[in-house]
Amino acid sequence: MEHSIFTTVPVNNEIELCEVNDPECKQLIERQFLKNRISYFIRWPNSSIFRSKRNTCIFCVNDISRDLAEDVVRGICDEYGFHVKFLMKRTDTLRY
Repeated sequence: MEHSIFTTVPVNNEIELCEVNDPECKQLIERQFLKNRISYFIRWPNSSIFRSKRNTCIFCVNDISRDLAEDVVRGICDEYGFHVKFLMKRTDTLRY
């Protein structure tokens, strides 16, 4: 069986868009991403002794969707007064 060229090339198009601490904000972002057909995944950072991150999650989106996703999150923050930390950096994991 021959492997396709697409399976041998590592792909890393995702960026860490923002870090969210509020579960209600997370839910609103997820709903708006689905409504706007923005593909995403959520990373849950590891907790440490010095900082509890039980409610903290990081939204990751495809780099192509970055501008639309950022507009959606900023709109939610402006409308509801949530605070999110925008990261805008490449994810550190490679997918094959």
